[in-house]
Amino acid sequence: MAIRIFQHYWQLPLALLALVEGIVFFFAPSGAALLAAYAGLPAHEPESMWSRGLLFAAVMFMSMTAMGLYNARQRSKLTGVLARVAASVFGSAMVIAILAYLIPPLSITRSDLLMTSTLAFAGSFIVRTIFDKLVNEDIFKRRVLVYGGGRRAGSIARLRRRSDRRGFIIVGFVPADGDEPGGVPESRKITDGTSLLTICTTQEVDEIVVAMDDRRRQFPMEQLLECRLEGVEIIDLVSFLERETGKVRLDVLNPSWMIFSEGFRQGRIHSTLERAFDVVASLILLTLALPLMLLTVVAIKLTEGPRATIFYRQVRVGQYGRPFRLLKFRSMREDAERDGKPQWAQKNDSRVTRIGSFIRLTRIDELPQILNVLRGEMSFVGPRPERPEFVDELNERIPYYRERHSIKPGITGWAQLCYPYGSSEQDATEKLQYDLFYVKNHSLLFYIAILVQTVEVIVWRKGAR
Repeated sequence: MAIRIFQHYWQLPLALLALVEGIVFFFAPSGAALLAAYAGLPAHEPESMWSRGLLFAAVMFMSMTAMGLYNARQRSKLTGVLARVAASVFGSAMVIAILAYLIPPLSITRSDLLMTSTLAFAGSFIVRTIFDKLVNEDIFKRRVLVYGGGRRAGSIARLRRRSDRRGFIIVGFVPADGDEPGGVPESRKITDGTSLLTICTTQEVDEIVVAMDDRRRQFPMEQLLECRLEGVEIIDLVSFLERETGKVRLDVLNPSWMIFSEGFRQGRIHSTLERAFDVVASLILLTLALPLMLLTVVAIKLTEGPRATIFYRQVRVGQYGRPFRLLKFRSMREDAERDGKPQWAQKNDSRVTRIGSFIRLTRIDELPQILNVLRGEMSFVGPRPERPEFVDELNERIPYYRERHSIKPGITGWAQLCYPYGSSEQDATEKLQYDLFYVKNHSLLFYIAILVQTVEVIVWRKGAR
């Protein structure tokens, strides 16, 4: 089951997990103080526990989010999850220690910090062990009836990823006139002629998904209205798949849905706030990353010679289709495209240099793009900018590809989080579905959430080539 908060869908089980863990993290400093008092060690005053609890819970939440621990697409097993929890606790302890040094009223002893971190890890371990057992229970899932049994309805039946099916249970598929054959197995269809309202009542249906192949054929308006008046939610197929999969499915998308659906807002206030955030964050990151960037320059010169080119400038397509020059540290040979023909980057690409392999895996090669953000050509979050040669080709072959250019391209983005590095037309099609989801639902909160989750991509080296 998914809930919508600030124009973004959140899986209810993960929201409950975050709430329970937040309570655990809030009381961790108090628990550490009680243990210290029991052991006869100095303890903090009770009135300071509230502020310490809020600070620790907030830092832990950000750290856990950065490690992808509240991401519905997290595929790690329990051991992998616990490794991420340990990294989150360690990172939070470091942040708390720095804040305590900079802000004296927040001072905390090493023993208190160690005990608080230990309690937080133990509490999260217990909560997540229980959660791992209960997350697939039907109590968290919405009971769904699909009206339609053809090609469009089959897009629900063919969902394979566990994360895409986590929020609902399919009660059955009711065939409709005009359904194309082969969409849904006959064994999953309800063909006894029972009315929609009766099925909803007997099967305790929460939601009906309208997935007819041809809505011009006897649209069941009266039956759907009866169900709606009885409290059953009615939703169209595209919106259902958008909510459950986090992408706009191109195979079932039609222009009218994009015109009449919520989202696709480009408000002036949002644009101004996003631009202000980009400028401030760029200046801060540029200051912090400058030593690392200088070391990268030295490494390139040492490994490839004093005359080696440091930066790689390449024309990319920006907002509204305007070209700009993307700036990166050069990670491939200078003659990588000696024939002048554009090529997709491949896995284990032989054109990548020794130092280039490292800076691509760690995403250091993308640090110069901060200057593109400062110049207003890019944002920190948005669709990945592609080369004009590829864009021209993809515009012709992939429907709605031009719509991704309605906002600024980004260094990171929703597609980069949800899908690995793309190196083909098929990959571009898959990533476009996530890009359209971001274009439709983008907000400042969603923007910041993607930035935080990008830390997981960098730390665990996901998707780099």
